[in-house]
Amino acid sequence: MQQGHYFLHTSDVTIDLTTNSMEIHHKYSESWKVTLIDTGLNTMTGGRLRRIKNYLNKDEPFFVTYGDGLSDINIKESLDFHNKQGKLATVTAVYAPGRFGVLTIDREGTVVEKIVEKPQDSENLINGGFFVLNPDALDYIENDDYLWEKEPLENLSRNKQLAAYVHHGFWQPMDTLREKRNLEDLWVTGRAPWKKW
Repeated sequence: MQQGHYFLHTSDVTIDLTTNSMEIHHKYSESWKVTLIDTGLNTMTGGRLRRIKNYLNKDEPFFVTYGDGLSDINIKESLDFHNKQGKLATVTAVYAPGRFGVLTIDREGTVVEKIVEKPQDSENLINGGFFVLNPDALDYIENDDYLWEKEPLENLSRNKQLAAYVHHGFWQPMDTLREKRNLEDLWVTGRAPWKKW
């Protein structure tokens, strides 16, 4: 998208071709600034984060997501939680959705007593792929070869600098074609829990 096109697509304007002028009646764009950084083709997830540090406000937390999952996380609440914890990083912890139905079988091991179709794992929390970070958390990334999921997160945890914001709402990864199709179906049928606009 070329600079200015987003603004034009989200505004009411009158363009006078005779005078080559434009009158802006109403603008609807968000008050966002977007910075695009070329992090290199072979840079790992941690290295990509490390390369953005110079563009961040050193005193302001920021959000990170892997981008391969959808959720209805309240980001204002996650930011408030992060700020109250006083840690360098906060990961959103979610309960893993069940991928398979679970069978309860009798003591003899021959008769199915109950079937629970795709139960949510109610005991194990996993990394939901949504983070609130202070810029200093990026100091845990030494170079472009670092995976964010490995040494940086492990060391933040070891140093008691990683908080867990537990999300009880909708969360779904999009790791398989089946998951992609299920999420598309939710969108097309107007049942997408992550759509908040």
